[in-house]
Amino acid sequence: MIEDIDVDDSLVIEDLDVDDSLVIEDVDVDDEMIEDQNDRNLLRNGPLEPCIGLEFDEVEDARTCYNAYARKKGFSIRKNHTRLSKEDKSLIAVDFVCSRQGFRSKIYHKKTHIKSKPAKTRVGCKALMGLKKVGLRWTISKFVVQHNHELLSPKSTRFLRGHREVTSAQRSLIDTLNDSGVPPRKIMSVLSKECGGDYNIGCIGKDVENYLGNKRRVLIGKGDAQRMYNYFMESQCKNPSFFFSIEVDENGCMGNCFWADARSRAAYQYFGDVVTFDATYLTNRYRMPFVPFTGVNHHHQSVMFGCALLVNETAESYTWLLKTWLKAMLGRAPFTIITDDDKAMGKAIAKVLPNTTHRLCLWHILQKVPEYLAHIYNKYSSFQLDFNHCIHSTLTIEEFETEWGELVGKYELGENDWLKKLYMRRAKWVPAYLRNSFCAGMSTTQRSESINKFFKDYVRSSTMVSDFVHQYEKALDARYIKEKEKDVRTKTSRPILKTCYKMEVQVASVYTRKSFLMFQEELFNSQKYTSSKHREEGGTKIYMVAHHGRENPFYEVKLEIIEKKVTCTCRMFEFVGILCRHILQVLLKKSFEDIPQQYVLERWTINAKSRIIHDISSDEIEVGRQNSSILLKNSLKLEFDNVVELGPHSKKKYEHISIALQKLRNELMTMDDDCEKDIEEVDDVGKDDPNL
Repeated sequence: MIEDIDVDDSLVIEDLDVDDSLVIEDVDVDDEMIEDQNDRNLLRNGPLEPCIGLEFDEVEDARTCYNAYARKKGFSIRKNHTRLSKEDKSLIAVDFVCSRQGFRSKIYHKKTHIKSKPAKTRVGCKALMGLKKVGLRWTISKFVVQHNHELLSPKSTRFLRGHREVTSAQRSLIDTLNDSGVPPRKIMSVLSKECGGDYNIGCIGKDVENYLGNKRRVLIGKGDAQRMYNYFMESQCKNPSFFFSIEVDENGCMGNCFWADARSRAAYQYFGDVVTFDATYLTNRYRMPFVPFTGVNHHHQSVMFGCALLVNETAESYTWLLKTWLKAMLGRAPFTIITDDDKAMGKAIAKVLPNTTHRLCLWHILQKVPEYLAHIYNKYSSFQLDFNHCIHSTLTIEEFETEWGELVGKYELGENDWLKKLYMRRAKWVPAYLRNSFCAGMSTTQRSESINKFFKDYVRSSTMVSDFVHQYEKALDARYIKEKEKDVRTKTSRPILKTCYKMEVQVASVYTRKSFLMFQEELFNSQKYTSSKHREEGGTKIYMVAHHGRENPFYEVKLEIIEKKVTCTCRMFEFVGILCRHILQVLLKKSFEDIPQQYVLERWTINAKSRIIHDISSDEIEVGRQNSSILLKNSLKLEFDNVVELGPHSKKKYEHISIALQKLRNELMTMDDDCEKDIEEVDDVGKDDPNL
């Protein structure tokens, strides 16, 4: 007696919404590749036409035949009924049907779906191929050709779910692109180019997204936080100067996390006078705020001083982060720290960094003005111009206070509560109050924001924390390479001089290229100004400097000739660290050939990183050489590409290459793994190959 087992319910996934449709079969990769190759062979040689009585050695051979037939005719198939022997439960019969066979049950339609119900795909199609086991072979016992629905063209059939698959070769390429931060839509563009067009890919964008999603879910099962911790431990073993700290709650779950590699820690010792950080960019699938510590190096590039992933944005989390970060940076606090207007952040900074100037991002402040003062903007067209002049054009605190009072009175803003609160914090955001504090030219958190934009090329909202730390390292490598490129450019070329002044030659030999260009612009424009001695106070001479033909605005420059000290009311040197055009005009008038040494800041010179940091080993780590297996793989790809380029020239060459590749693949699959060389021998091959 034969027992009938209906397994139709197990195939419900066939007609689910596309988002949930793709399930990667749990089969051995090699078997899948063979199956795919069999499909291709059948298509190339002409698929066998299924008919009653046709025999096969295995069920899969029959399925491959019917699937190839279905692809040609314009429909897709699925397994329907199977029958098992009552004696030993072995498979003795199976039906493959059109995917549009049957109807959904009434119970299915009564289910509450989170998403909108998918379109109906089952229309009661009777087309099928029934197999029965006779002895050791499988024979087609039933074959129904007719369909009750329209069939697709062969070109369109490849978009049916049953004929779509992500091949092992495609998975390898997808993994490589995904690890490099390439989004799925761009991955599809690469696959299209590799396959010679969208129709030849064999899968759609949703299949790629589902593949990556399934892969992430498997990784989560292995412990995302544990994988990240293991990575940190491995990094610390490679270089003891790698620093990390992870908070763990009472349930053993990961909390706040901070890490900084040796390069970031060393960079802070050179350029950590000004730091910006914010938590406005959410980067990973757990919605943990990404908080980068950012500064500016001697090439005026953004440089990383470590980063954190926080569980929340409370004062407690920020306090833990700042204490941990300060410990990683050998206890050295920055002169200035720039953040957005966050109360929790401000509270933590006041507690952990009491001697650091806390500056609020001017951009964030000004963005809120049109929102809170919309009625004034709409009523007075001149308000914006007056407000901007008060903020940006006042040089001294006295000038600002005078203009602010006039502004409030003119537009009747004395009772505006929001403006009152903003004014009370003026010492943290008004330029006139902050011109004496060094900010390396930064008045906003633009460095952090530019880093956030930079990281978008490496991470997305679906990125897991364990993947993020790997992507972060790649981003650091990219930044490090950019810095090295600037180093080489500065050391191997000379800038073009624009004046005949000796001081231009002086700084050209020590400044980095970007710093020199900033200085050169000030020096060149100093020629457009005139200066006149206004008064003298003791040994200090005070000059009034103004643009040719103008009386206002004028700048007051104080010069102590004996001690070679000079200041300007614009405070550019105090703020940026490069002398302004007003001071340079006075120095040129007084026949200074060289700039006083104290006005050439080391942090802007090519030798800014010459000082040895004894407490941090290997402060400059070269970007790691790829392991030998990847190098060998790339070498083989280059050789393979050269062969592939010859294939399309003629059908004879194409067939010859195709047969040779099949033969080579079969030989490689039968090779004994024990015959492979150990890793040391492989490394030697990688080093000796001139193509690597």
